[in-house]
Amino acid sequence: MSFALKGLYVITDEILTPDETVCTQVKHALCAGASIVQYRNKTKSDDEVEDTCIALQALCQRYNVPFIIDDRPHLATKIKADGLHIGKDDLPLDEARKIFPQGIIGVSCYGSIKKAKEAQEEGADYVAFGSFFPSPTKPHSGIISLNTLQKAKEALDIPVCAIGGIDQLNIHQVAATQTDMISVVSAAFKGDISHNVSNLLKGMKI
Repeated sequence: MSFALKGLYVITDEILTPDETVCTQVKHALCAGASIVQYRNKTKSDDEVEDTCIALQALCQRYNVPFIIDDRPHLATKIKADGLHIGKDDLPLDEARKIFPQGIIGVSCYGSIKKAKEAQEEGADYVAFGSFFPSPTKPHSGIISLNTLQKAKEALDIPVCAIGGIDQLNIHQVAATQTDMISVVSAAFKGDISHNVSNLLKGMKI
């Protein structure tokens, strides 16, 4: 199934969305209009999160949105996830593609258009840039200019995602760059998820 990589991209978090409740929380986000879901857990093994990822994949299928797994290519292949996301400390894109041959692969490029162009040439399906504002989930991320998104849109043919510190108060600034996807963690999952997602989507409509 091919998906349009655009809209509000929600990412789970071990603290805000523990495995015991993540499916219910993601369902609220999907009901409110989230377009893409990524499962991110940096502490548990593939075996420990496999059942959770299978349940999330099935949930996303019901809503016809892509389910992406962060940095677990073998698990993504095993459960036939829709996609995989890799960052600078994860395995290289060509190795990830060998393990996960069919599906979406997104690559974090931080503030580098050069890295994004290389990822596009190597077959990435989308690239992500950030942080644009101080991020509660990644407090040590460097802050980059929103102009990076406009430059990326001009330089690349694949979809562009913005991530990092984006919330209901600043999402309109990001949306104004015409970036394809806007990714959030705490802005979606801290507090009333349905209310949060609805407000974020309102902010995305320029």
